[in-house]
Amino acid sequence: MEAFLVSTGVVALAEIGDKTQLLALLLAARYRQPVPILLGIFVATVANHALAGFIGTVAAGLIGDDWLRWVVGLSFLAVAAWMLIPDRLDEEEVPRFRGHGAFLAALVCMFLAEMGDKTQIATIVLAARFESLLAVIAGTTAGMMIANTPAVLLGEAAARHVPLKLVHGAAAAIFAVIGITVLLGFDGLT
Repeated sequence: MEAFLVSTGVVALAEIGDKTQLLALLLAARYRQPVPILLGIFVATVANHALAGFIGTVAAGLIGDDWLRWVVGLSFLAVAAWMLIPDRLDEEEVPRFRGHGAFLAALVCMFLAEMGDKTQIATIVLAARFESLLAVIAGTTAGMMIANTPAVLLGEAAARHVPLKLVHGAAAAIFAVIGITVLLGFDGLT
């Protein structure tokens, strides 16, 4: 349960103001079909985070416990620092899917936008940290949906009222605390 809750909370915070949330806003404005967009985001996130989680689990199995503690701990600290760098999304970066529908546009765009994104890297690290791959994938997916559903349903107006620096700071602090506890050996990896 801890893996699910930590993964959900960290990713939900990390996703606020992230380029994939900006993409969700753009898709909502362009297609005005929230259900297919949300389904596309969900399927893309499950696929992307399953791949990321698998990579994290394999990496954890290949690295000895001492090295794993350092790699995971430093990775959490790196993601914490990365959280403080704001994302932006240019209109030109979003491919056009005329005639293919909101679901396919959301599926393809969100899957590609997540490649190498903060939340994908976080999923790799979380899967390496926790022994429950399914709980991590379910948690990171839930976090993505918690952050992106309001973006799709409420649009840009709601996004303008969220203090992004505060949210990114909170997410960075959570990643840093987890990283420090891992490095100090308080996480069960040692």
